[in-house]
Amino acid sequence: MKVIFVTGTAGAGKSLLTSKIKEYYTKNATFPITLNLDPGVGSLPYSPDIDVRDYIDLNTIMEKYQLGSNGSLIMANDLIATKIDDIQKEADTINPDYLIVDTPGQIELFAYRQSGPFFVNEFVADEKMNIFLFDGTMVSSPSNFVSLTLLSTSIRLRLGLPTVNVITKTDLIQEKLEKVLSWSGTDSQLEADLAGELNGDTFSLVSDMLSSLNRHDFQQDLIPISNVTGDGMVSLQSALSRTINLGEELED
Repeated sequence: MKVIFVTGTAGAGKSLLTSKIKEYYTKNATFPITLNLDPGVGSLPYSPDIDVRDYIDLNTIMEKYQLGSNGSLIMANDLIATKIDDIQKEADTINPDYLIVDTPGQIELFAYRQSGPFFVNEFVADEKMNIFLFDGTMVSSPSNFVSLTLLSTSIRLRLGLPTVNVITKTDLIQEKLEKVLSWSGTDSQLEADLAGELNGDTFSLVSDMLSSLNRHDFQQDLIPISNVTGDGMVSLQSALSRTINLGEELED
């Protein structure tokens, strides 16, 4: 069993991409299943094969501990770590080729508290990796792009997983997509465009951070994905294969 975690900011399209990855792998003669790890989600665009909501009920937490919505979400996310044995047992019983994990919408609750990294580290699998989603509607300027790049790097360091970066909602940013893609990778146009947006100490700081990311190979090319048309799924599958299958491609 190989595990693919799907992370990103709230509304970036994690759940929809989770469903699309499962569909793609199923069509390619493999056996994928999905795990919803968000105890606070109301509805999903897929039927999860394993659902943390079977073990953690947000309304019960609110009533039992007299918490508001934010407090109950924090407690619910912390409780994920206590359910790892139950989730592991379910996954092992099903024994899929791939387990695609749809992480909580509030990435800070999953990645920056202890429960998320604990779950990632302690869940037993043959291989594990992460997909980080750049929300296309948030990448409106070079500085916004840098902010998401730093967040992706931070999540990668917190979870300790090899990471593939994708940009979602490409249908909504067709006129900007080529420019945004030119900002990714080590030989990018990003620094030149930042020079036109920032000045003084701010530009120097951002430039130094980008140089550090490039020097340590954290800056990566983005894979554009359309959850509407499915464009980009072949490129994503190839990247996943290089990362998690040691280059063993799936047959189309």
